Amino acid sequence: MEKNFWHERWQRQEIGFHQNEINTYLIRHWQALHPARGAQVFVPLCGKSRDMLWLREQGHPVLGVELSAIAVQAFFTENGCQPSRASCGNLERYEAYGIRILCGDFFDLTKDDLKDVGAVYDRASLVALPPEMRARYVRHLLDILPPTTQMLLLTFDYQQPEMSGPPFAVSVGEVEALYRGRAKISLLAQLDALDSNPRFRERGLSRLQENVFLLNLNP
Repeated sequence: MEKNFWHERWQRQEIGFHQNEINTYLIRHWQALHPARGAQVFVPLCGKSRDMLWLREQGHPVLGVELSAIAVQAFFTENGCQPSRASCGNLERYEAYGIRILCGDFFDLTKDDLKDVGAVYDRASLVALPPEMRARYVRHLLDILPPTTQMLLLTFDYQQPEMSGPPFAVSVGEVEALYRGRAKISLLAQLDALDSNPRFRERGLSRLQENVFLLNLNP
């Protein structure tokens, strides 16, 4: 999926993936990670997610990465923040009140950028990528995260021919294949989500399942 796709979505404000409320599964399952208070949480492809505010309220510094400057600027503006800005290699760093967002390409992130990360919250990144990009995304993520990092991963699963993504269908089996040998994978919850997401029924889905995973990366 080309970068222009996401730039155009934000320019046209076609952001149905954005949630105005804090994600229910984040609130319900975050403590399964047993994150140390003060551990930095990484939120890949973060958009302007309000989930970052909730994580900050739990005592965690937050590090996001987002391709669209429109999304980054909207996050701080809508939450009444005036961030500091600085260049950070190929990325632009925005920061205020314990939330830092690096604006640019996820694949430009380095180990040094993520050296203080203790946990990852992925609600919208893996499912945003088409199949041919997901393996590359996971390889890069695992290459730059500190060992023993924990991750809360949320995915959708449905019959892919019924709807063109994003969000794309990512099955339990695919998560296991992508992280096999690199992490211990625990399936925390499987939920029938079609009734609570009528826009997906309108797009033609007959089934929609949300899966919640806890991943513990291998040392």
